[in-house]
Formats: sequence, structure tokens, C-alpha cells
Amino acid sequence: MSTNQELMKTENISMPVLALRGLVIFPGMLLQFDVGRKKSILALSKAMEENQQIFLVAQKDLNTNEPGGEDLYKMGIVAKIKQVIRHTEEGVRLFAEGMYRAEISAVTSESPFILANVISSQTKTYRETHKTQALIRYTQTLFKEYIQNYSRIPPDIIIGVVQKKNCGELADYITSNIMLDFEQKQAILEELHPVKRLEKLNEILKNEIQVLSIESQISEKAKEQIDENQREYFLREQMKAISNELGDDDSPLSESDDLRERIAKMRLPKLQNDKLLKECDRLSKMPYGSHEASVIVSYVETCLELPWSTASREHIDLVKAQKVLDHDHFGLKKVKERIVEILAVKKLAPDIKGQIICLVGPPGVGKTSIARSIAKAIGRNYVRVSLGGVRDESDIMGHRKTYVGSMPGRIISAMKQAGTNNPLILLDEIDKLGNDFRGDPASALLEVLDSEQNSSFFDHYIDMPFDLSRVMFITTANDYSAIPEPLLDRMDVITLGSYTHEEKYNIAMKHLIPKQFKKHGINSKMLKVTPAAVHELIDGYTREAGVRNLERQIAAICRKCAKRIVEDNQARITVKPENLEELLGPKKFKKDELIQSDMVGLVNGLAWTSVGGELLPIEVAVMDGTGKIELTGSLGDVMKESARTAISCIRTRADSLGICHDFYSKYDIHIHAPEGAIPKDGPSAGTAMATAITSALTNIPIRHDVAMTGEITLLGRVLPIGGLKEKTMAAYRSGIKTVIIPADNVSDLAEIDAVVKNAVDFLPVEKIDQVLEAALTRIPEQKAEKGTDSLVPMSVSNQPAILTPGIPQ
Repeated sequence: MSTNQELMKTENISMPVLALRGLVIFPGMLLQFDVGRKKSILALSKAMEENQQIFLVAQKDLNTNEPGGEDLYKMGIVAKIKQVIRHTEEGVRLFAEGMYRAEISAVTSESPFILANVISSQTKTYRETHKTQALIRYTQTLFKEYIQNYSRIPPDIIIGVVQKKNCGELADYITSNIMLDFEQKQAILEELHPVKRLEKLNEILKNEIQVLSIESQISEKAKEQIDENQREYFLREQMKAISNELGDDDSPLSESDDLRERIAKMRLPKLQNDKLLKECDRLSKMPYGSHEASVIVSYVETCLELPWSTASREHIDLVKAQKVLDHDHFGLKKVKERIVEILAVKKLAPDIKGQIICLVGPPGVGKTSIARSIAKAIGRNYVRVSLGGVRDESDIMGHRKTYVGSMPGRIISAMKQAGTNNPLILLDEIDKLGNDFRGDPASALLEVLDSEQNSSFFDHYIDMPFDLSRVMFITTANDYSAIPEPLLDRMDVITLGSYTHEEKYNIAMKHLIPKQFKKHGINSKMLKVTPAAVHELIDGYTREAGVRNLERQIAAICRKCAKRIVEDNQARITVKPENLEELLGPKKFKKDELIQSDMVGLVNGLAWTSVGGELLPIEVAVMDGTGKIELTGSLGDVMKESARTAISCIRTRADSLGICHDFYSKYDIHIHAPEGAIPKDGPSAGTAMATAITSALTNIPIRHDVAMTGEITLLGRVLPIGGLKEKTMAAYRSGIKTVIIPADNVSDLAEIDAVVKNAVDFLPVEKIDQVLEAALTRIPEQKAEKGTDSLVPMSVSNQPAILTPGIPQ
């Protein structure tokens, strides 16, 4: 066997270094490439000045723009510069030939170009045996397989591979002429043993052949699958390529592909997934710029933005929930207890469904903020949906996507806004829903608020079932009676009453004043509002069930004081009761002070309004006439019927009350509720009217410190009424000492605030006789003899009565 050895050089010489980006050159290889970096051009100039030899070596990271000695591989090639051509103003084109392997022993300089000491790498010798010849033939066979799958190899290279009989030369020749990553080429370059070098190449060739073979199989499969049905897809792919070349990136074809990728990532249920993919198929067939294409894109994107499977993690901690509710709201003890109980049940039975909470109460008592606090306490996303004034059913159920300007309904829009499928959704002002020729939105809400149906809620725009069973719905309303009965049947009602004076005071001191100070940039050192001023503010400038107007008045005080503070930085302002008129003007409300004397024909009734309870004075005057009954004060039909019922009831008791039995034909009776511009209605003023009529007919004064409520019948029975808590609160504010209530309402006294119970005596009655006995200053005397007219008609004094808008219930 003969022994072959490559050219060896042993000298250690200093020469300029040119860093190659993504290129590897081999001995005997001719290479032409552009040189543009400043260091590289200077190194090239230096080599041309000397012996036209330069060291070419690959850099490790392609992203390094200014490589240093550490950024280069050690092994490279000493090359002979054949030709340098000025290519551009800043770059040149180099034509060089690789001479022999060499290795950097030391970098002597990196500026203005890299200069290094280079020592030639001695190629190891090997013995030519049958094994090496077989290895060469095997490599040539692998190369033939390679070019069968990769046909872009010039014929002269194929001939060159056949002619090479040396392991090292064959490995270098093949590596330099096929498409490989520069890291793989560098690994071949660094291998000094020819046989091992060829073996490494064989491993690389086998991997490349496998990859090319798989690519070929895929290509063949794709060609086989192109039949008449898929021909259109193939043409669309060509159209996509043409659109990309023309810059039409927003074509329906590209949009459909993007949407398909997003649908695949969403992992939707099968029904929704198939429907959206079908819409993408339709989109891909649309011409560019068509209106229907934009409709489909908008529809699919809306569906993909819905939280089909995204949920927030719920944490039900009763201690935390109680703490959050107490921090955000003062009072409302019963309401907080009820909410905590609901959360406790939900913690014990997490999968329970169907509990829809309805918060009913006057404006400004904290219904909306309670819902927000619940969401914060249990870790759910919070979304508010306002239903006030909604008249169109499509606002709830959405519009069909075929219509121009169609959009999802408010429920689906709320889910999109929440971003999770288990948020807390507040349906605000559910009692303000309307209906007209466009449908009844209250009927549309029946599906939303029904746990048996909302697991597959069907929005017209989405046109697919969406699961709302994990949503916690809370609704709010001001008027319980205005909620449709079928809707009310699906909800768990929690009633919020009006705030007492003390509750308003505490809310103002603990919440409203600090909040408004912060909003107006004021601190407690600049401005102080005394407790007495807050009490006066509540009584004289606000009359409401909640605290909204109270907050507005506090904000007005802050604005006035902010102006003074800006004008005088050293100002320290204290707001006292006597300062309020200067800041806010004259008082808007006078305290409901009772008339201090007992009067004939004037009774204190009690009324319920949407903003709480109010005192409702009722006046009755009896005059000579022909038996006319005059009812004034903007009374409703029910209240007018109560007045006639009261007169008939008194007629049945005329003898026992000492009233002439034919008074109804000799005298006119005028019943009036002051402040006639305010509508009033309801049956609960029946006992008050009967008492005032009896007082006017018998000329017996009514006690001024007694108020009453209750419906009356023809036989004198006193029937129960609603809104007792609010009515008794009004009596307490007005200084009433005794409140006459129906006996059937005694159970409602448990809901009355303790401060009211301590200040007011409650007298349950069943008959009108008990009412008259308690309200009149003396018991009427029975008529002495038949035919004697004991009636002395009396007109009620013109002394004004105080009335705030109210509707008796």
C-alpha cells in the first residue's frame, strides 16, 4: 500500500484576517464574494500590498457586525487573491483560491483590521486500503442519491466527484459544492484526518438524503391529491402568491388563512369550530374588496374574541367578602348578611346554578357599588350592562349578521368585554325596560336569566350557542312592581331601604368627604367640615333615599373652598353650619316640623315613594251644599276610590259617631292632598282619609303627633300595606310619636331600624274604630235624639302643610 499526504506548511506567519459571514472555503476551492465591511476592505488592501495572501475564516455569529478575535473560529484557509474588482462605492468583489488549512495561534491586532499569527494545520496521513477505497465508493454512491433528489448540481461537479480518489480531497470537494449550513462545513474543515473527515461527510449526506426524500414524497403526494375539487385551491395559492407580489396583503385569501390559524389555536368546541372554518372557506372564495368579505371577517373576529374557554379563578373567602362589603358600604346590615349567605352556599356547592340576585331599592343607596364589591371580593371580572330605556329586543339578542350594521347583543358584548366566561354581570335598571313594535327585551332576558336555558344562549349575530351558566348575574331596580312577573320569578330579590340620617352622616364622614377631597386635590389640613355642618347639610340641602345629592353638595363645598385656597395658599377653612348658606345658598328643604296644635280635619298620612317614605298631610273641609264630593291634589284612581270608600264607611257608623245620618246630602265634602302638582295614588291613605272626614264632621281635632297608614274597607276593616319601613322612617324624621299601622303588618316591624323603634310607638289596629279612638283628641258622642243635627261644619285652617312628592301604596 502507498501512503498519500496533503501539502503541509509549517511556518508561523503574520497575515491579515478577513472574517466570512455564513461562508466556509476549502483548499483548492475558487470563491467569489462581495466585501463591504471597513475592516475587511483594509485587511484586503494590506494583503494586496504584501504577497496577495489572506487568511479567510468564518465568524461564529452571523449577527455580529464588527467581529473581533474571539468571534472567529480558529480554523480557516490561507487563500491566494486572484482578483479584486471595485463593485460599489463602499464595497469590492473578491475572487480568491483556497491554498491550505491554517489555524490562528494568536491575534496580534484588531484595529484598523484583524491581524493574526497563523500556523498551517498539518493534514494527517492515512494508508490506502480496501476499506478506504470502499469508503470512497460509498461516498460517491451517496452523492449520486443526493443529486437524484437535489437536481441543481452542475455536471462538471459530478465528474469531479468521480475523479477524486483521495479521502480528504473528496470530502473537501463535495462539501464545498453542496448546500449545507456553514456550521456543518466548518466541522468538516476542522477535521484533519482524511478518513474521519469523509465519514463525517457521509453522516451529513445520509441525513440530507432522508430530508430530501421526505420532501420529494410530500411533493408527490401533493401532486396526486390535486384533483378537480382541489384545483381551485391550487389556483388560490397562485393568486395568493400574485397578491403578495403586488402588495395586496389584505386580500380575502390571506385573511382566511390568518383566521384559520387563530381558530386552530382557540381549540373551540366542534360545532363552533366547524362553523367558523366554513365561514373561512366562504371568505377565501370572495373577490378582493367585496362588502360581504368584510362582513365575514368582522363576524369571525367577533366570535374569536369571545371567551369560549377562558375563565378567571374564583376565590370565595367569607371573611374577605365581609371585610370588602364593610369597607365599601356603611349600614345595609341585612343586605350584607344575605350576600354573605349566598356566597357561603356557592362555596359549599360550586356547581350550583340559577341564583340570579335582584337588588331593589331607591336611587343612590349603593346597588351598583354592592355588585362591584361582590365581584372584587370573589375575584371575578365585573361588567355593567345598562338596560334603562332599552326597547328593542335585538339589543339583548343581537342582530342577524346579514343586516347592514349588525352587531352582537348586549349580553354577548359584555362577555367579550369581560374576557372570561365566568364574570359578574350587572344588569342595571331592569325595571326601566320598555317594549314596542320591535319586540319586548324583557322577554329576551328570560332565556338569559334562566339557568335551565342559558347554558346554550343563542345570540342572533353569533348564530351559535354560548354558555352563560357560569356567569353570576346581578340585576338592579328602583321599582319592584315595574319588573315583569315572569322575569321577577327567576330572581332572588334583596330589598335595600333608604338610609337613615345617621347612616347618611357616617357615609358622608367616612366615604364621601375623603373621596371628594381627593378628587379636588384638598387635604384635611386645608379644609375641615364639622359634624354639625354635615348634619345640617343632610337636613337642609338634601332630601333623598340615597346619598347622591349629598355627594354633589359636598363637591360644591369643595369647589368653593378650592377657589379660596388657590387665592390664598395659607388659607385654612372650617365649614360650620352657619357657613353653608354662604357656600350653597339658602336651604332647599325645611325640616318636616309638625304643626304644634291639634287641628280639625288635618291628619298625618304616610306615603311610600321611589326615594323613600314621606309624610302625606290630608285635609278635609265640610261645607253647606248638596252632597258633592270634591277630590283634589292630583289623586289617582285608586286613591279616589279610597276616599269614596272612607265616606261610605263613615256613613255606616254615623249614629255611633254622633253624625247626622243624611250628611252626605246636606253638605259638600272636599278632600285635598297638598302640593297638587305631585301625582299621588294608592290605597294606603284610606284610614287617614276616614279619620280626617270623621274629624271634620264631628268637629273633633286630630292629634298632631300621630301618623297613620292602612287601607280601609266598607265595613271598617284595616288592611295591610307595603313600604312600612320607609313610611316609619318618614314619621321618625318628622318627629311623630305614634304610628298607627294595620295589625297584619306587625311582622314587618322586624325590618324597622332600631333607632326608629326606640323613638316611635307603633299601634296595630284591625278596625277604623281603633284608629279613631287613638287619633282623635276625644271619643265622638253618640247622637242624643233622632233628627237633631249635631254637625257643625268646619273649614280647615289655611295653615300650610308640608309635602314632598309621594305615591301612597
